[in-house]
This record gives sequence, C-alpha cells and structure tokens, in this order.
Amino acid sequence: MNDGGGRLRGKIAVVTGASSGIGAAIAKEFAREGAAVVIAARRADRLKEIVDAIEADDGAAFARRTDARSEADIEALFAFVDKEFGRLDLLVNSAGIADHTPTVDLSLERWRDIVDTNLTSTFLCCRAAMRRMVKQKRGRIINIGSISAKSPRPNAIAYTSTKFAMEGMTRSLALDGREHGVTVSILHPGSTVTELVPGMDEYGPEQSMNPADVAAIAALMASLPDGVNFMEALAFPIGQAFLGRG
Repeated sequence: MNDGGGRLRGKIAVVTGASSGIGAAIAKEFAREGAAVVIAARRADRLKEIVDAIEADDGAAFARRTDARSEADIEALFAFVDKEFGRLDLLVNSAGIADHTPTVDLSLERWRDIVDTNLTSTFLCCRAAMRRMVKQKRGRIINIGSISAKSPRPNAIAYTSTKFAMEGMTRSLALDGREHGVTVSILHPGSTVTELVPGMDEYGPEQSMNPADVAAIAALMASLPDGVNFMEALAFPIGQAFLGRG
C-alpha cells in the first residue's frame, strides 16, 4: 500500500458522496495517506472508477453503492465496515446536491429532496458512526458544509438552510461525542470545481478551487491526534467575493 507519508496509515475511513468532486478527491487523498477507504455513492460505475484510480496508486479502496437518503442503505454500509474491518476511525459526509431555485418557485417535493440528500443523510451516517465510535472511545467525523452557511447566495434557500443546519448538527454531535473521545468537525468550502455547480471550471484558480485543495484540508483535519479537534475550517479562493463591503 502507498502510504504517501502515512499520516492516516492504518485508519479505516468511510467517505460518502465519493463518486465525484470533493468526495472523490477526499477518498483519493485519504488513500494516499495510508487509509483504507470505503467509498459510498449512488453511481456504482463512478465508484468503480475511483477504486481503480486509488488501486492504481497502490491505495486500498472498497466501493459500496449507497443511497445516503436511505436508512437501510446506510445501515448496510456500516455493517460492511463492521464485517470487513471491525472498527471505524474516520467518516466524511460529502453527499449532497446544490440548488438555485427561487423561493417562490421551490416545490415542497424539491425542498424535501434537498433536505434528505444534504441533511438527513448526514444525520443517518453520523448516527451510525457514533454508535460505533462511542463504543470504541475514539473516532472522527468530518462534515462537508459550505461557505453558504456563512454567506448565502441568492435563490438558494433549501441548500443554504441545510448547510446552516449541518453546522448546528456538527456542534451538537461534537458536544455529544466529547466525553466518549469522538471528535466532530465541519469543513466549509467556497467555490469549487465540481458537478454540483456546472461551469465552475470556466473560472480561474483565484475564483474557484480544485477539489484536491479541499481534500488536502480534510486530510489535515483527519490526521490530528485523537484528542485534538479542528472544529471548523473555512476555505475559499482568494478572489471569491466573501470578505469586504461594497
């Protein structure tokens, strides 16, 4: 196995939303750092491509087709981890969808789809991980939030609401896990080249990050000693209109 410096050598990690974008980049980076990575998403063909890429780099990866909105699928995912490894060290919740529907046009069905995909899936995965990590008296969860939890874009009420809620969920879980040695944190990326928002690759590096940049931060957070929590990270391209006033 290529441990790539080995900051995560011997760790067992689960990464959701790992078939593309930030999730895929984090899975690859964790594998380079020595972790055995279980990748989960709905698109089995894309998961296979990620596994093949990780294995070609001498890493260890295992694909599990998973609908993160499904309680049964999540339970099956973590049961697989139990059977194969007997423990869980790291969980990254990266499953999610973006939406830019004006509030007046947003249907209840679409609202529920976004909430289930972005927020309920995170709850289901965190609950499953916490049940195992509390028993282990250690473990780390990293939720992928968004700069939209700090400064929303127009016409994104559902997406923004889920990311604000994810920050609250992270803080609550961090409190619940504290006495059990479980750390929970959140990483808020700014504009990043992913399939969530088509066209981001048309901007330069000062306007949109590469998913690998986000993955590098996630790996740093994951590599800290068990007793240290990098509670919150906010990363955005230097040119993104976030700081300052007009």
